[in-house]
Amino acid sequence: MKIGFYQFCPRHGDPAGNLELIKEGLAGSQFDLLVLPELASTGYLFDEPTELYKISEPANGSGPFLRGLTEIARTHRACIVSGFSERLDDALYNSAAAVDENGVLCVYRKVHLFNTEKELFSAGDRGFPVFFFQQVCLGMMICFDWVFPEAARSLALKGAQILCHPANLVLPWCQTAMVTRSLENTIFSITANRTGAESGQALALNFTGRSQILSPRGELLAQAGENDQDLRIVDIDPADSLNKRFSAGNDLFADRRPAQYQL
Repeated sequence: MKIGFYQFCPRHGDPAGNLELIKEGLAGSQFDLLVLPELASTGYLFDEPTELYKISEPANGSGPFLRGLTEIARTHRACIVSGFSERLDDALYNSAAAVDENGVLCVYRKVHLFNTEKELFSAGDRGFPVFFFQQVCLGMMICFDWVFPEAARSLALKGAQILCHPANLVLPWCQTAMVTRSLENTIFSITANRTGAESGQALALNFTGRSQILSPRGELLAQAGENDQDLRIVDIDPADSLNKRFSAGNDLFADRRPAQYQL
């Protein structure tokens, strides 16, 4: 399976422009699964929910960004996972959608909101779902979910073989921490971060880039630079994630003792 990420700097408040950036960035490439950054449709910093609400869209794929992403997935005969701002009635969710040639396969709403995101979004309320593409079990988490080990573990226990991790990282620790998330769950992970900077009335942020793909043993299979627009694709065997054996006498999942983990 060919898996990858596309690291770029989304245009603030411009879903149509970002769709074109994605289309151009992926042109001529071959992949089966590709992950884009968090909120790749809109950019990140907004001072008011009403400002973001106007360019958000429903999760059913009827909006222009997810429709366009579906067209790109159809062109590449692939699954694309992207962050987007989801609108549902009066609420907004920081969400990720997986689409293929037929439309939306699965939607995840960010469970762990970071800092001022709480002023814009409602917290995710659907847990951590898994879905299948090419008979491979996939799961999604978004950015700050990395610091909560329960996120990756929940997906792994549900059978996820690859973690699709759209991100807008501003702190320096995630890329290193995801080595542990992959290793402790023997699972592939794709962290697709963004680059560039954004500022609002009360906050300015610089994004850290360094998107990466990790093996079930925590090995770095690909990594982008801090500021590069970068497309990276690697060949993997998803079945490698099914072997939970850590030593001759240890299976990481069989050796779990949930009864001993009670608070």
